[in-house]
Order: sequence, then structure tokens, then C-alpha cells
Amino acid sequence: MTTYLLGIDVGTYSSKGVVTDLQGRIMASASVPHTISIPVAGQVEQDAELVWWHDVCTLSQSLLAQTGIDAVQIAGVAVSAIGPCLLPLDADMRPLRPAILYGVDVRAEREIVELEAAIGKPEVLQFCKMAFTSQAIGPKICWLKKHEPQHWEATSLLTSASGYLVFKLTGQHRMDRHTASHYMPLYNPETHEWDARYADLVCPLSLLPPLAWADEIAGVMSAQAALETGLAAGTPVAVGTVDALSEALSVGVVTPGDMMVMYGSTSFFIGIQDRATPDPRVWCVDGLSAGQKNLAAGMSTTGSLTRWFMDEFCHELDPATGYTQLFSAATKIAPGCDGLLVLPYFSGERSPINDSKARGEIVGLTLSHTRDHIFRAILEGVGFGIRHNLEAFQAIGARFDRLVAVGGGAQSMLWLQIISDITGVAQLVPAITLGAAYGDAFLAGQALGLLRQGQINDWVEPERMIQPNPSNKARYDFLYAHYLRLYESTKTLVHALGDAYQAG
Repeated sequence: MTTYLLGIDVGTYSSKGVVTDLQGRIMASASVPHTISIPVAGQVEQDAELVWWHDVCTLSQSLLAQTGIDAVQIAGVAVSAIGPCLLPLDADMRPLRPAILYGVDVRAEREIVELEAAIGKPEVLQFCKMAFTSQAIGPKICWLKKHEPQHWEATSLLTSASGYLVFKLTGQHRMDRHTASHYMPLYNPETHEWDARYADLVCPLSLLPPLAWADEIAGVMSAQAALETGLAAGTPVAVGTVDALSEALSVGVVTPGDMMVMYGSTSFFIGIQDRATPDPRVWCVDGLSAGQKNLAAGMSTTGSLTRWFMDEFCHELDPATGYTQLFSAATKIAPGCDGLLVLPYFSGERSPINDSKARGEIVGLTLSHTRDHIFRAILEGVGFGIRHNLEAFQAIGARFDRLVAVGGGAQSMLWLQIISDITGVAQLVPAITLGAAYGDAFLAGQALGLLRQGQINDWVEPERMIQPNPSNKARYDFLYAHYLRLYESTKTLVHALGDAYQAG
């Protein structure tokens, strides 16, 4: 009987699933769209049952139906999801509220300041190997305690997205150590375990799930999960991890010196290292498996910014073809967009500035500028943000020999070319970029011992290399310098506007 692997990834705006064989051949794939909730500016949430679990059940049933594969032929399952998130569960392990999302949710600004004051910034960096940012979960736990005491009093366990889905599938609670790294200051990156030294400032360790590596087995499919997903009871389920790490795995970013740039709703960077290189601008976290370190970073708005532009200013375009039209029109606009510059901080910004009060800016507008100019300037603004992150990595002394582009944005040759021209860095684009779900399928096989991590490179076939166009270098270098100056020169004003809006 042929053996298959099932991978499912729950992302910010959609979930994807794939069934492969042990050679990485795709038997079927499917996706399900969904939305996020923004109850107030700066707060971003998602429903764990109506979105996360609903999508896992829907995709599992759909993939089995597409392939006609008997559920018992699925040797293993792995699930990844957005993260790090914060989801409080009651004594019956039911969500008490919608999950608080990763770094795009910036509600815990004050709690970050309070924890930094209590611990000390140097001590935070020394112990956690990174600074507090909107990506950190410890401050969000403090926010939950302070602002929703009724939920806090009823909380029996705190978990993240992939951990909740593993529980729904197996009845076992696990959190992978990559995700746990962001539950600072409760995680010790030296021992790879929870650490109680600052627990009195955040929460008791008894509220946190057991830790494991992403490529370990968390448990087996329960009878109830089998009934809801259509999968077979007893099927092994991997611990899993966040979507970005599975996406890196999906394109063979597993060796020190490799770096993934993920062009999704946000941009995310994962570089593989064999040692920690702490720096307050970026995130130094545990990797997929024992002995692996990641240097990670993330921008807050990438694909979500082009989606915002499409939704707000392109009502007459067919949603099915609108993006194609926008990107096609942008090719006719010269680099630099006739003096237009965009700061893509439309939901604050994560690395490397870590400024939750940052705001988007479109600067240099004249009556001669068109919608197409603005759209291309947005693409370039994201490119400048990517360069800013790559330069931060270089300043830390991190060495990356290979840059692999993945995600929905990597389907645009124009955008990839703009980014290579701005950064001066070549980008490898794999032939198959199904994303994190494909990495999850491999992860399921790795957890079962059917595959070794290095074998992912047998699954991945390079398609093309995007080389920088040297003729655009001088113009983009000039604009990048002004991009950096624009943020610094308007930061105080933008913060004041944001504070006034929040107060009003």
C-alpha cells in the first residue's frame, strides 16, 4: 500500500493543505480563505474554532475526497500556523476569547515598557537573546491579566495556534521550541525549557504546555478528531511549528548559511545558524530541531498592503484579474516612480525598527502621479524595508550564502526584480512554492523517521535565479538613503498623530 503524508498550514488570510508521497510528488492541494478581526486599531485577532480548526477539518476532508486515498494510507500529519499567538483556554480546554496574533498585534506597548523596567533591557537581551517587541508573548500575557481579568481568572492553559491544533487532533498539548522562544521572558534559550526566574512578572509556568521540537511526534489522531477531519484514528501527528519555519523547510532552507524571504501577508526572514547571535533589532530563536538556531525578522505589511490598495482604490477591477492588471501597469512606471517614496508601516513595523507606533507614509505626490505610480511605489517601499532587514543581519555579522524567495509575492517577477535591484542580492525561486503546507508534509515524514531533514533538497527543484539589474543601483541607493531619513525625520510627528488618534 502506498504511503502518503498530509500537511496543513493555517495562515493569516488563508489556509492551505497538500498530500504528497514520500518523494515529494503532489497528489492534491487545496486552500480555504478566511479573515482576521481588528476590534480596534493595533489589535489583531482570529477565532481558533471558526477559523483554525474549521480550516483543518475542511482541508482534510477535501484532500481525501480529491485523491480518493484511503485515510489509513496517510502515514502522518503535520500542521503549521501563524505565530506566535496567544490563546487562553478554560478548564475544559475551550478558547476563552479569540486568539491574539503575532507581531502585527501591538496592544501590549505599555506592558513591554513595564517588563523592561522590571527586568532591565540589558538583562532581557542577555537572557532571552532578543529584545521585547510586538512579537513577544510575555507582554501580551500581562495585557490579558490587566485588561481582561474575567478571562484571566478562568484561564487554565495558554497556547499558540499550531499547539491548539495539535491538541484538537491528538488531545495532547505541545508547543514547539521555535514558538516558545517568543514566549519571552518565560523561555530559556540555553536550556530550551521554561524558566521560572521572571514568572512572577508574567504567569505561572503551570499555565504553559509541555515543550518539544517541531520534528517530534506529539501524539496520534483521536477518535473525535478522526470523525471531524475524515482522517484515521491513530494516525501520528507531528508537533509542528509556525508557518514561516515550515515555509523555510518547504524550499530547502535547512543548512547554516541559507536564508528564506517569505513574501506573504507580511514579509518574514528566517536564516539558519549553528549558534546564537543576539541583537535587539531581530529575533534569535530556536530552530526546527535540536541544535539548530534561527535568526529571524519580520515586516508587518507586505501582501496585506497590496491587498489594502486593491480593496480601497481598485473597486472597478475584477478580483480575479485585478492584481495581474496592477502589476502589469506597474512595469510601465520607471524605477523611483517619478519621485514617490512609501514607508510601508501601515500596521506599525516589526524589524528592524520595532516601532509599533510607526505609520505608513506616501511622500512626494504631485498631480502628475497616477494610481500606477503609487502601486509601484508600494512595491518599492517593501523592497526598501527588506533591504533594511538584510543590512541589519549583515551588521550583526550573520553570514547568508543563499537567499530563497517564497510566498505569494514571489509569483510576481516584477516585485522580485525590484527587490533584487534595491538590495543588490540575487534570489533563488523554487519551481514548487506551495508554501508551508508542503514543508509540513515533509515534516510529518521527518517526525516519523521516514525522511531525513537533508532529503528536502530532493523535493525542491530550483526554477530561476533573479539577478540584480546594475543599471538601477544608483537610483535605488539614492531613494533608500531618503527612505531611512524619512522615517527618522517624521517619527516624532507620526507618533504624536497616533497617540492623538488613540486618545480620541
